Amino acid sequence: MAERTALLERAPAVAPPPRGLTGIVRGLVRTARPRQWVKNVLVVAAPAAAGRLFSPHALGRLGLVFALFTVCAAAVYLINDARDAVADRAHPVKRHRPVAAGQVPVPVAYAVGGTLGVLAAAAAAWFCPPAVCALLIAYIGMQLAYCVSLKHVLVVDLVVVTTGFLMRAMIGGLALGIPLSRWFLITTGFGALFMVSAKRYSEAVQMAGKAGATRALLTEYTTGYLRFVWQLAAGVSVLGYCLWALEEGGVPSTGVLPWRQLSMVAFILAVLRYAVFADRGTAGEPEDVVLRDRPLALIGLVWLAMYGLAVANW
Repeated sequence: MAERTALLERAPAVAPPPRGLTGIVRGLVRTARPRQWVKNVLVVAAPAAAGRLFSPHALGRLGLVFALFTVCAAAVYLINDARDAVADRAHPVKRHRPVAAGQVPVPVAYAVGGTLGVLAAAAAAWFCPPAVCALLIAYIGMQLAYCVSLKHVLVVDLVVVTTGFLMRAMIGGLALGIPLSRWFLITTGFGALFMVSAKRYSEAVQMAGKAGATRALLTEYTTGYLRFVWQLAAGVSVLGYCLWALEEGGVPSTGVLPWRQLSMVAFILAVLRYAVFADRGTAGEPEDVVLRDRPLALIGLVWLAMYGLAVANW
């Protein structure tokens, strides 16, 4: 509490925007982070890898799972911003978030976030298999624990955020009853850790020596350690993907070209390109890095095409 009070005393004054009903609704939508909903596209990863993406049943079920995960994530963002409103006012960028700026009252953010979480869990229990419901509830519980305390625990904070990405990738397979291979889990898990630790490293580099850092744990990490983590995670994710690509699984390819093996080139290039931003300390939100860098986006499209051709055995 003393730390939060000190942050508030140091924070520059922010003139709260008008609160009117329209302003509050807009603020709630902004707090739900629509730009980050693109992360939830990971729900199609397992079905796409298994070649079961385009059946009407699969598309309907995955659309529902995407919507439920988006609602769960929005609930967590609302509760997180309500809890961190005081600390966010000391941050040069986060002070403009709707809750921190006063556009959305803290009690309203708590109420809407809690309601969305309960509704998402109830809808999952009614419409989805038990495994999907359990995973969504586990995601909400884990993220709330992160907001309350786990974000302040060294290494555990990285694991929790990484697990959130991994859960997104797993839930599509669980929704359709698709077995999840060890290579899929290894590549996805360490690929997520690579992006998460690269983001933390970039934050540590950019906030070094500056006042107003709301992520106090950044002062506990060294940039050398975070660099080690993202480099290790990048290497393991590349190794896992290459082992998957080189494993025929007893079924020889009958395609025109060995697309699965060739996709290793695009995957490795994508990791190397992303590592450029990590090394510079400019790897912010993963979706921003991918969407704003045209070469990386192009490499991603080439990899996606090769991966699709491998799944289709063309």
